[in-house]
Amino acid sequence: MFDVLRMVELDARSWHWLYLLVLGLLLFKTYGVYVPITYVHSAVARGAVCLDGSPPAYHLDKGFGTGINSWLIQLEGGGWCNNVSSCLVRKNTHLGSSKRMVKQIPFSGILNNKHQFNPDFYNWNRVKVRYCDGSSFTGDVAAVNSVTNLHFRGARVWLAVMEDLLAKGMRNAENAVLSGCSAGGLASILHCDSFRALLPMGTKVKCLSDAGYFINTKDVSGGHYIEAFFNQLVATHGSAKNLLPSCTSRMRPSLCFFPQYMAQQIKTPLFIINAAYDSWQIRNILAPGIADPNGYWESCKLDIKNCLPSQIKTMQEFRLQFLVALRRLGKSASRGMFIDSCFAHCQTEMQGLWHMPDSPLLNRSTIAKAVGDWFYDRNPFQKIDCAYPCNPTCHNRVYDPQPKAELHYPQL
Repeated sequence: MFDVLRMVELDARSWHWLYLLVLGLLLFKTYGVYVPITYVHSAVARGAVCLDGSPPAYHLDKGFGTGINSWLIQLEGGGWCNNVSSCLVRKNTHLGSSKRMVKQIPFSGILNNKHQFNPDFYNWNRVKVRYCDGSSFTGDVAAVNSVTNLHFRGARVWLAVMEDLLAKGMRNAENAVLSGCSAGGLASILHCDSFRALLPMGTKVKCLSDAGYFINTKDVSGGHYIEAFFNQLVATHGSAKNLLPSCTSRMRPSLCFFPQYMAQQIKTPLFIINAAYDSWQIRNILAPGIADPNGYWESCKLDIKNCLPSQIKTMQEFRLQFLVALRRLGKSASRGMFIDSCFAHCQTEMQGLWHMPDSPLLNRSTIAKAVGDWFYDRNPFQKIDCAYPCNPTCHNRVYDPQPKAELHYPQL
């Protein structure tokens, strides 16, 4: 009897391990390869460094076949730091120091190297540029405080990494996309035209911003928290000189951190991917902790299903403000747009949101198909979803309860 029970136990264990093995293989197949980190050590001598003075870094998975001369640059996101205190906290994390970055990361979504998961860009040279400056690659302060040892050099990091990639073959690019998520999505707008200027005249160049269209709007207390935050950020990092002159000549430089005031001046074709109920913006711009001291919004910010009717009404008003800000882009056939009605943030790097059978859809198209059609001029794509909760294909984000997060170091 004991032998029979032991056999049953062993059989159950075998099935358990077989299940885990199959699940692991499926995940590996979906997420593709793990790509090692590359440090740009030569940048240090030029002062192009992370907040703590360490070298910038990126991950490169080389292209193959017909994609050998095509390049996709994905800028990492991760919020910002707006003053010395927040930057000191940040410099001891992977968002402020390349010493604290993992040595390899999985490439999925828009970075995937398999045709079935990334049909238009799978065989391109795909690059993930790590984010360690806290200013969306715009800062440049020459002086370094000997006490804090903080380096505000985001703009130098941007140029050093681009020059390193040009030397590795990007100067021969026939096709190129600059993309990014969140703070990286904002950076892909801010650096779009300068990226185009680095490449040969004949290169087909377009830019893609995922969850980077941050809007200037009042929070639930009636305050202007995000505007004040960006004002401090631009001053701390010395970013003004690296923002679009066509914008800074007309208004206060910190306002030029908001796409609604500067994206219309971008000459290079630009595609905006954004949730109209962007979960990061709802949590940190509409209802930041400082504007909600009694925690009225806490449960709603964790899961949109928890929101009261009055909160949904406020979020519908936020959506309308977002769409008004989006219209400032102007009408242009070169623009692309995928604005879904999901409670989400960053949808290009997550395989389930980018291109899978159950991915979010607009006009029966996944984000991957919409972007590919737009880049290759197969079909224009400028779609705005109906209001929540009309889209059943949404993957609405659910957050775990956590201690109140600072705006400068959000969980994405």
